[in-house]
Amino acid sequence: MAISNQAQVDYRRKWHVLAAVSMGIFLSTIDASIVNIALPTLVRALDSDFATVQWVVLAYLLGITTLMLSVGRLADMLGKKPIYAAGFVIFTLGSLLCGLSPTVYWLIGFRVLQAVGATMILALGLAIVTEAFPAGERGRALGITGSFISVGIVIGPTLGGIILQALTWHWIFLVNLPVGVLGIWLVLRYVPDLRPAGEQQFDFGGALTLFVALLALLLALTLGQNAGFSDGRVLALLLIALLAAALFIFIEQRATQPMIDLRLFASPLLSIGLITGFLSFVAIAGTTLLLPFYLEELLGYDTRTVGVLLAIVPVALGIVAPISGILSDRFGTRPIAVTGLAVLVLGYALMSRLDAQTSALAFTLLFLPIGLGMGFFQSPNNSAIMGSAPRERLGVASGLLSISRSLGQTVG
Repeated sequence: MAISNQAQVDYRRKWHVLAAVSMGIFLSTIDASIVNIALPTLVRALDSDFATVQWVVLAYLLGITTLMLSVGRLADMLGKKPIYAAGFVIFTLGSLLCGLSPTVYWLIGFRVLQAVGATMILALGLAIVTEAFPAGERGRALGITGSFISVGIVIGPTLGGIILQALTWHWIFLVNLPVGVLGIWLVLRYVPDLRPAGEQQFDFGGALTLFVALLALLLALTLGQNAGFSDGRVLALLLIALLAAALFIFIEQRATQPMIDLRLFASPLLSIGLITGFLSFVAIAGTTLLLPFYLEELLGYDTRTVGVLLAIVPVALGIVAPISGILSDRFGTRPIAVTGLAVLVLGYALMSRLDAQTSALAFTLLFLPIGLGMGFFQSPNNSAIMGSAPRERLGVASGLLSISRSLGQTVG
């Protein structure tokens, strides 16, 4: 039976729902980082080269980013529970098949399958949590999910290194199976099946043009890092992305049930929240890209020490995010988010003081405000974005939030 108003949500299950969503987000996030450390091992074990093996990572990231909004719209049409549950099943099955892959090409193919499942999880997690909690507790709940994202980022390389030392590369993927099975059970048992009322139509034209635009843009950014952005292939991809984006907007303005209702962007909370979220991830991605070279080449730290020092930001973010969520529930999203941005800007200003004589303690103190600022900013910003979207568009809003994070990390 269709359920179309918020009063029918059973809030007594909210913490079980949060557990199911956090588990899915954690798995999907950790799988984006755990494989990186295994790339040299995969080159040797699968008798391949780095240019081919890097697609084990790229296929996953491209799949997630290009499919995110289409999955969000499907969930708004069909209900979030069936799509999210299917995502858990596909992700777990993909993990099993990745672990059994006989060649690098099979592995890349199964990583695409895994990415489809991860997209269903990441695109809908925030939307499901938003529905499961009353408005006065939304910030805290979204802050907790933000902590699981941070934990996934931090623990991925460490867990990958431990697995590779004790077992074979196959277990990088097979380790997901027990958690995946438990997550599937939690979703089926506790996530409410809230279906939209009325007839729904999928915007195939919008979905296709958006897919082409995002894929061309991401390929251009990836290729441009090596070939340079003046390369003819990169310029051609950027032109394709621009034309596809223009065609997408043209289609959306005329569709009766568009992929993205462009009127969503009339909300300042949503538009400004997405832009500032995107810029914050551009900044932090650019910083974390350069810092390993600074710590290893200039300061002479070993890789283990570098890993510990770089974990400062995600650890701080994971600790602060739930606290900022609680504060935003009490005092409103704007003052907490603005405070977070101010601390973030201060952190980047302090980073300009890094030099060849910086000690590990000084680096920690200078780097820490970035993690604190991101933690204070993310939870209220996410809450403001999700709170500004109508109930029937929560899936798309969640997808927009996730894709702004992914694009920010890629551009950075």
